[in-house]
Amino acid sequence: MKVVAFNCSPRKNGNTCHMIQDVFKVLNAAGIETEMIQVGGNDIRGCRACGSCGKTKDMRCIIDNDIINDCVQKMIEADGIIIGSPTYFADVNAEAKALIDRAGYVLKTNGGPLKRKVGAAVVAARRMGGLHAFDTINHFFTISEMITVGSSYWNVTLARAEGDYEKDEEGVRIMKVLGENMAWLLKKIEEE
Repeated sequence: MKVVAFNCSPRKNGNTCHMIQDVFKVLNAAGIETEMIQVGGNDIRGCRACGSCGKTKDMRCIIDNDIINDCVQKMIEADGIIIGSPTYFADVNAEAKALIDRAGYVLKTNGGPLKRKVGAAVVAARRMGGLHAFDTINHFFTISEMITVGSSYWNVTLARAEGDYEKDEEGVRIMKVLGENMAWLLKKIEEE
């Protein structure tokens, strides 16, 4: 089993990355392979609404000069997907939105290969807006017919400046429980 995470924060080793790493610790301890893809900070365009992905049916976006097609392939190969984003103006950042929109169109118009895979959103927020960002990611999972994983509270932590996440004791616990729930669910699905 494998879980791939997409760190959409432009801060490569920031709070979002640390949140994902804490989930990974639990998954790795349960014998689940993990991989993190750095999406944030890359020059990624939004969807052009050209419809080419639905016409070519080759599991690829026509925009081929960034990492989105690689991300789509990683999603197809994974059993579980984590998308992590910081909160920008009460929603996901531009890189996360481009990933969701472009991967979503490619995958939906090519037979929906994410159906029944496991998905988890993780969101860092300074104070407010995190739930909207959390919902945005979960909307991608639900329209893809994925099974979303929760924790003991929403998968959102109060973290703005570097190191803030580690100070959020409840947030750290939420990521640990998220990892436990994700590992449990992946193993139950594997038993089927």
